[in-house]
This record gives sequence, C-alpha cells and structure tokens, in this order.
Amino acid sequence: MNVPASPTLNESSVLIVGGGLVGASLAIALDAAGIAATLVETAAPRADAQPSYDERNLALARATVNGLDAIGVWRHAAAQATPIRHIRVSRAGEFGSARIDADKQGVDALGWTLPARELGAALLRRLDECTRLTRLAPAMLAALEPLADGWRAQINTPDGMRSLDTPLLVGADGTGSFVRTQLGIEAERHDYQQTLFVCTITPERDHANRAFERFADDGPVALLPLAERRCGLVLTVAADEADAVAALDDAGFIELAQRRFGWRLGRLSRPGERHPYTIHRVAAAQLTGPRAVLVGNAAQTVHPIGAQGFNLGLRDALTLAELMAAASDPGAADLLERYAARRAPDREGTMAMSHGLVRLACLPQPLLAPLRSLALLACDRLPPLQRALARRGMGFRGEPPHAVLERLP
Repeated sequence: MNVPASPTLNESSVLIVGGGLVGASLAIALDAAGIAATLVETAAPRADAQPSYDERNLALARATVNGLDAIGVWRHAAAQATPIRHIRVSRAGEFGSARIDADKQGVDALGWTLPARELGAALLRRLDECTRLTRLAPAMLAALEPLADGWRAQINTPDGMRSLDTPLLVGADGTGSFVRTQLGIEAERHDYQQTLFVCTITPERDHANRAFERFADDGPVALLPLAERRCGLVLTVAADEADAVAALDDAGFIELAQRRFGWRLGRLSRPGERHPYTIHRVAAAQLTGPRAVLVGNAAQTVHPIGAQGFNLGLRDALTLAELMAAASDPGAADLLERYAARRAPDREGTMAMSHGLVRLACLPQPLLAPLRSLALLACDRLPPLQRALARRGMGFRGEPPHAVLERLP
C-alpha cells in the first residue's frame, strides 16, 4: 500500500544517504561548519554501535586522526586506540624489507589502531551532540526525482514515506551504492578472487606498537597492534579456499596464520571470532553528477592492503565539508568541479598504489623477487624515499583538507 508523503523536511538540508563511518563523519563535519543536513541510515541507532560498524580493526592514518580530532570525534575514541609507532613491510621468502619509524619522521605515532565498533560508537556519541542535523534511522532512500535546483527524495521510514527537497545529494551508501546507480554513474569493478579473514590474536612477544604487512603468493597478511598485547590479524586467502579456511577450528586457523605470518612475534594463540569479507575493487567513473556527489566506498572501494579505505573516505568527507563551508550554494556546479579536482590526485594515487601492490607484491613470479627485494631495501635505506612513503602512509597526499593538517593537542 502506498503511504501518502508527509510534508517535506528541511528544504535547505544537504541529504546524506548512508550513515556508516564516512557518511556519519561528513554529517558531523557539516554540522560543525554550520550547514544543515539530513542523514539517512538503514539501521536504527544503538547506544553501543550500529550494524554497519563491523568487527574489523581499523588502521587510522595520522591525517585521519587529525581530522577526527578536528570534528570532535577523537575525544570519544582516543582511550580505545593503540598508537602505531613502527611499520614493518616484507615478503615471504625474499630478503628485502622496509621499516618506517615514527621517531625518525618526527611524530609520536604514524597512526593508530582502533576497532571499527569503537569508532562507530564514538561517531554516534558525536552525532548526538549535533544541533543542525536531522537523522532518519531506520530509513531508506526509495526514489529520486531531479528538480531544477536539486533533488526530491522519497524516503521510506517506519512512519511512512517522507519527501525531502535537497540542493545537494550525497551518496555515502557503500560499494553497492543505490545513489550511484540512480545517478547513472558507471563503475569499474575488479574481483580479486580473494577473501579476507579478520580476528584478534595474542602473540607470545610484545608487539611494541609495531604494525606488520607481510606479502606472499597467497595474498597479504597484516598484524595491527591492539591494547593488552593483542593484535588484529588480517589474513587474505584465495576465494576458492575461503570455505575450507572458515571451517577450520581455532588450532587449524592459528596454524595457518602462523605459517603465513611467521615467527616475528613468537607463537600466536587465542584467536577471536573470525569474520570473512570478499574483496573487490570498485571505482566510480565520476565523482559528481548534477547537484550530487559520491564519497567513501560509493566513490571508490579499494583493496584493504595498506588499510586505506576509511582513511581515503574521510578525506573525501572533510574536503567536501571544507568547500561547502565557504560556499553559498552547496550543490553549485563549480563547487562540485573543485571537489573532483581536489580529490583526483589523492584518489587516483591511493587506488593505483593499493591495486599495484596486490598485483606486484603477491604475484608468484620468481623473476620479480630480486626487484621487489631491492625496492623494499631502497624504501628502507634511502631517507628521501622513506620520507615520501611515510608521508603518504600517514595520509598526507595531494591537496588534503585543512582539518587533517591540524596538530593533535
């Protein structure tokens, strides 16, 4: 049965579709800039977290933490975060390795590890402090109609269908973005034929705030430092092996993780609940449409190698908020053109890096081994190259939003 539309909501609201990590961050940034927005999220808010905030452990780049601090989120999350002071990169069976250390870069940390659930909870607490934001949850965008100066959105809520006229539509609704589809924006897709397993483990030796990235023919393995000497494990396997890996008991899974990661931290033990994720690359052909813009995974979903997904998406959100704060019309064509131009170097560089790493570092070709080892040694031994690598790893790429350049107090 069709439910009559209620009177329109705030006609001046920017409409953000998707209340995950990036959509929520954008809503908060706009509220801090004095811009009214309506946030549509499919899941009802909960006191601890939302279902879209999953069990992953996020490696937050330094620039990301600067940005979260600037919009008032980090104070709600800092106590649960673990600093990353050292990064170690290597490949199984090859002699080269690269080390990046915070003190050599003149910072207290290169980044921080934070469970996604804890970041989700921090975002919810900060959302509760917003004064210009309308939150619709649970709610779902049902239809869009173009207008001369924006979009008319039909939003399905528990109270019936509601209508909202907006000068700017923001798609922050993830890899399978409904907004992207409705805008007619094509997306390039690549199936890596890999599945990611994430869980926590406890190593025999102290991680000492070190993060490890280990490449192999089967895919990358990462260990991220967590509190209480635990680590977040990220284990990549071939897609056709995923069911067998999922069926392993704890002892079998730890044996696999130990074989893939090695013994740098001694014996691994006590695996937590395991969660599998299939890995795809999705890149929107364009970031903007008429009075519409894509951010986060709706714009680009990258391979989790290097942990760049949310870091890249937050820079999308903060750049958009920065440009809108200085504009009278949030959906103006020239504003959206500036946004796309600002994001292009960071977006294209990060996507090329993640795609190139997984293709080159994990290819089982013996002839590449000496070249890969020499490349890692160069990154380790040449200070200019190491500084450039560290700066990119910390999230300072292209023309970053001003908020990420602010120093932590």
